[in-house]
Amino acid sequence: MVNESPDVRPRRRLRPTRRGKIVLIVAALFVVSAAVLIPLSLLGSDEKKKQERPQSTLVIPEGWRASQVFEAVDRALGLKSGSTEKTAAAVDLELPEPAEGNPEGYLFPATYPIDSATEPAGLLRYMADTARKRLGADHITAGAQRNNVTVYETATIASIVQAEADTASDMGKVARVVYNRLLKDMPLQMDSTINYALKRSTLDTTTTDTQLDSPYNSYVRKGLPPTPIGNPGEEALRAAISPTPGPWLYFVTVAPGDTRFTDSYDEQWKNVQEFNRNRRAATG
Repeated sequence: MVNESPDVRPRRRLRPTRRGKIVLIVAALFVVSAAVLIPLSLLGSDEKKKQERPQSTLVIPEGWRASQVFEAVDRALGLKSGSTEKTAAAVDLELPEPAEGNPEGYLFPATYPIDSATEPAGLLRYMADTARKRLGADHITAGAQRNNVTVYETATIASIVQAEADTASDMGKVARVVYNRLLKDMPLQMDSTINYALKRSTLDTTTTDTQLDSPYNSYVRKGLPPTPIGNPGEEALRAAISPTPGPWLYFVTVAPGDTRFTDSYDEQWKNVQEFNRNRRAATG
């Protein structure tokens, strides 16, 4: 939420012929064989573990932070807490230079196959490789150039959009607010960046929070945070490269499904007051 208030803020049957049945069977076998190929890129060297865990999948939702991904990998692979985080610090994920080794934003949210031979290093490489392919697509690079930002900065903007937008339909507008504020040399004042710095998720941001000494405090530091603040999905990336046209500088979600966008500070202040009343009613 963009908030400048000093108060708390914020989807008749056809029967196949005999020949058709044969085609369907062959096609099914092809799909199965293709599905089996994917985990091979994740295999480790310990063949003795092959029968210990059946083939399964690991779902990484859009917007998860790297810390959440690490914890999920530890649980899925039955590892001691912190194991995957240590691996991430040691393995070469071929991250872009501005990331300085931080994989935040490059652990692409998707469903990943895992089996008894899956190891954290291989799984992290798979995620980072998927992110590089998505972010390296022609439409992403072209969009970044069009918006006068780098691909890495696009990933950062998309991560803010992912964290801030209440609905998918709001994403393009949130992205526009980010660009408009950057163009006007205004601090972004996004609560999501402070939440990231404080390793929390909340709708309530206090005046004390906005004074936090952190490079992720977008209330006092202009420009983008030094890294993405989560791992954005396809919709957020699309919003980041093709933001909705508009003059907005502020937004606040006053109630679920009701996000107000405006370029007027006075109107924003009224919307924030409504948000505060709704929060007090919900928590009191």
